[in-house]
Amino acid sequence: MTEYGVFLAQTITVVAAILIVMAAASSAALKNKKPESKEMLIEKLNEKYEEIKDTLEESMLSKEALKDKKKQLKKQEKESKGKSDTEDKKKVFVLSFEGDIKASAVEGFREAVSAALLVARPGTDEIVVKLESPGGMVHSYGLASAQLDRIKQKGIKLTACVDKVAASGGYMMACVADQIIASPFAIMGSIGVVAQVPNFNKVLKKNDIDYEILTAGKYKRTLTMFGENTDEGREKFKSDLEDTHQLFKSYVSERRPSVDIESVANGDIWFGSKAKEVSLVDDLKTSDEYILEACQDSEVYSLEFKAKKSLMDKLGMSVSSGIEQSVTKLLSELNISRGMK
Repeated sequence: MTEYGVFLAQTITVVAAILIVMAAASSAALKNKKPESKEMLIEKLNEKYEEIKDTLEESMLSKEALKDKKKQLKKQEKESKGKSDTEDKKKVFVLSFEGDIKASAVEGFREAVSAALLVARPGTDEIVVKLESPGGMVHSYGLASAQLDRIKQKGIKLTACVDKVAASGGYMMACVADQIIASPFAIMGSIGVVAQVPNFNKVLKKNDIDYEILTAGKYKRTLTMFGENTDEGREKFKSDLEDTHQLFKSYVSERRPSVDIESVANGDIWFGSKAKEVSLVDDLKTSDEYILEACQDSEVYSLEFKAKKSLMDKLGMSVSSGIEQSVTKLLSELNISRGMK
């Protein structure tokens, strides 16, 4: 028991010291926190896929075949030097959007859209958005959709590629595109609006707890989680949902007039092949297939904005790693010491 008590005291001391260090580091980080900066990551996908192809061929072809291939490449290079190097190829810019309920990705996405619009040529170039989202908050996805509307307003071809899901707010974004490409089993549609509000009023009453909510304005709070909801409040809430649904339907109809909106705007979803039958999508293929095809006759670039890690973040990761290693080592030594006794 004495040995266990000593071991426990040592462990508590170590944990307490770690918590103090972490609290101090967190406090310092919050005081010195600056606005988050982002860095732009650019990758030419033609070169990426060419490198993959070369690597595979080197492992598959015989030495003689590789020599012949290198000769052919040199010959092609000489021939291309004689031609104009200023030939303007079509450029395709690939952006990605992975949505959560708050459409958090819009912060980096809006900057990627701005960057592409700085160089994309109307009527010549194309922007492809790899879109994945089950939907979420109306105002958040409204902003994300407005970013895609910016591309259309500039007269630049816009293609939305959906490999897994673009439903509800995700489909509101996709419908802006000139064409929607979906994989055969991608989930599309869900043109509807939903809201859920738990109510604990009966629990409070059962425990003799009063709850008061004061508002200025008749409809400032229609439904509440703790107060007693009224039929009038419910009707107003449902009316607001219906107004939002009508706005959603109008938005889709304006951008995809070929869709029979009344038959598809019931909140239901369709898999890719069925979605094509009701004109929710235009073609069935994966984003990989579409981008590889684009690489054959266009210069294809991937653009992405990512949060840049600050010095404090990097130091924090280093300190955390160091503390973790030290604790592991100490606990290991304590166990070995106890085992020897």
